[in-house]
Amino acid sequence: MNAHSQPRTDKPIREPMPPFPEQHQEGVGLEQKLDPQPRYQAEAYRPAGKLEGKVALITGGDSGIGRAVAVLYAREGASVAITYLPEEQPDADETRRAIEAAGAKCMAVAGDLTDASFCDEIVEKTVKHFGRIDILVANAAHQNRKPKLEDVTDEEFDATFKTNIYSYFRLSRAALRSMKPGSVIIATSSETGIKGSEQLPDYSATKGAINAFTKSLAVNLIDKGIRVNAVAPGPVWTPLNPSDDGMTPKRVATFGQDSPMGRPAQPEELAPAYVFLASNADSSYITGTVLQVMGGETTGG
Repeated sequence: MNAHSQPRTDKPIREPMPPFPEQHQEGVGLEQKLDPQPRYQAEAYRPAGKLEGKVALITGGDSGIGRAVAVLYAREGASVAITYLPEEQPDADETRRAIEAAGAKCMAVAGDLTDASFCDEIVEKTVKHFGRIDILVANAAHQNRKPKLEDVTDEEFDATFKTNIYSYFRLSRAALRSMKPGSVIIATSSETGIKGSEQLPDYSATKGAINAFTKSLAVNLIDKGIRVNAVAPGPVWTPLNPSDDGMTPKRVATFGQDSPMGRPAQPEELAPAYVFLASNADSSYITGTVLQVMGGETTGG
C-alpha cells in the first residue's frame, strides 16, 4: 500500500451506527457471527515500532477489544500470545492470521481462566515460547444481565469474579515472576466499574475491584520499574453483548444508542489506548490510572 492509497487520517472515521440487525447468540459469543462485523483493523493507524522486541500476553485475545489490541501490538513489533475458550477457536484462528499477516509471531492457547492453574500455565508457556514477558493485558471478561439481585446465583457471581478479577490477580502474580523493569500490566475495566450498572451488579463490582487492584498494584511496583494501568471503555461492539443472557435481540440492535455519541465504540477505537499505556516512549510517567474511553461520558474515578 503506497502513501496515496492509505486511508486518510485527517478526517473523522465513520463507524457503524445503530440500530443494528436484531441478533442473539447462545453460550459463548463469536465475533464471526456478529452483524455488522466489529472493526479491529484500524486502517488509519500508523505504527511506529513502539513495542519492537516486546512480548505481550493478552487474555480474551480472540475477539473484541482483545483482538484489536493483539493486532496493533503486532503492528508495533511485539510478539503476541493470546488466550481464549475452546469454543472460541474460529475467532482465535482469525486473530492468529491477522497477527501473522502483520509480520509478528503468535502463540494461541485455549483454556479457562477461572482455573487458577491455567493462569500460571499460560504465563509459563509465554515465557518458555518467547523467552520473556513484557506486557500483560488482562482483558477476558464474563457478564450476564439480571433484572434484580435475587436473580444472580452464587454460581453466576463466582463465575464473574473468577473470570474478571481473580484471573487478573493470578496472572499478575505469575507474570511478576518473570517481568523486568520497563514491563507493563494493563487491565480492561469498564464504565460500569465507575458508574455502576442497574442490571450488572456482579460485573460492575468486578470492574470496580479491577480499578482498585490496579491502583494498589501500581504503587506497589513503582520501585520495580513496572507500570500498571487500566482502560475503562464505554459500550463496545463485541461478542460479549449478543451472548449476554439478559440481552434480547431488540436490545442488542440498539446497543450503545444511549451513549453521547449515539453508538458503541468499535474495538479499533479502543486499541490505541492500550498501545499508549504499553509504550514506555509514550506513558513512562503514567501508572495507577484508569483511562476512560467512554464516548463522551465524563466522570471522576
